[in-house]
Amino acid sequence: MKKTCIFQDTEKTENTTDLLEVAERIYGQGQFESHAVLLADSFDPLMGSFHHIIRVAKGLVDCYDPQGICDILENLHKKNRFDSILIPGTSLGEMIAPRLAKRLQTGLVAGVTDIKRAGDHTEIIRPAFSGKILEGVLHTGNGPVMMSIRPNAFEYKPGDPLQTVVSAYTEPVSSPSAVTRLHVKENRQTCDIRDSEVLIAGGGGVKESFSELYRLADALKGTVAASRKLVDQGIAPRSIQVGQSGKTVSPKLYMALGIHGSMQHMAGLRHIASLISINTAVNAPICSLSDIVVHGDAREFIDRLMKKIALYRS
Repeated sequence: MKKTCIFQDTEKTENTTDLLEVAERIYGQGQFESHAVLLADSFDPLMGSFHHIIRVAKGLVDCYDPQGICDILENLHKKNRFDSILIPGTSLGEMIAPRLAKRLQTGLVAGVTDIKRAGDHTEIIRPAFSGKILEGVLHTGNGPVMMSIRPNAFEYKPGDPLQTVVSAYTEPVSSPSAVTRLHVKENRQTCDIRDSEVLIAGGGGVKESFSELYRLADALKGTVAASRKLVDQGIAPRSIQVGQSGKTVSPKLYMALGIHGSMQHMAGLRHIASLISINTAVNAPICSLSDIVVHGDAREFIDRLMKKIALYRS
């Protein structure tokens, strides 16, 4: 039986189980033993999904200490000999993964967005060259398969509940970080596009009227997103970029205004219930994947839809 180690998603603990989908694609359903390593106190949402939950004792390591966390994961690997180690591609995870790979003298595939299985071979897919192409990686080494997984790229659908064994990790950390947290500053970003159920996204076709998207987003209680083209031109901030080099999103409604639909952009869309495209080019790639296509000018569309919304609410 193969063994996989999954480190906790430190930004959203509930998303930790999504990495089980990665293990299932590698080994097959029911063909691996899962170990979750948690820093969080609460583990109830993960019960029944993992075979083992390993809780790091409180106060043993700081949640912002990648060096100390690497110590813990390295020791756990020495004891359990994991066949794969999966780490969420969060800010902390991206600091842990390369450190741990170097310690274990194994390779690392960062920013994984897909897994494909063909016979006995597993191909690990990730964006390369700033998201312009997709790279396929085959693991051929003797060490564990190590990956950092892009947030929201996978969605795990649980089967029958497992009998979860909970244990505590209490070994002292041998090389804690010398970094000391002096204060905590609240993040001013009010909404992450990955959390929004309605996204109003703009591309190169609305670069002259991108600000108009905020009117429509407010009316629909949604959030504005953008393609890489607008981000590169400085029209939109990188925090709202959708795509391989941006964020992966799964809203209930994705309204694409003036978006061509390059491979880089489409790779950032997952499990969207409804996709509506507004475009002057009906042959744009995104139109062929849309539930509804509106052929016309995006700004005129916004004006007309805003009038309809106002009339409906009056």
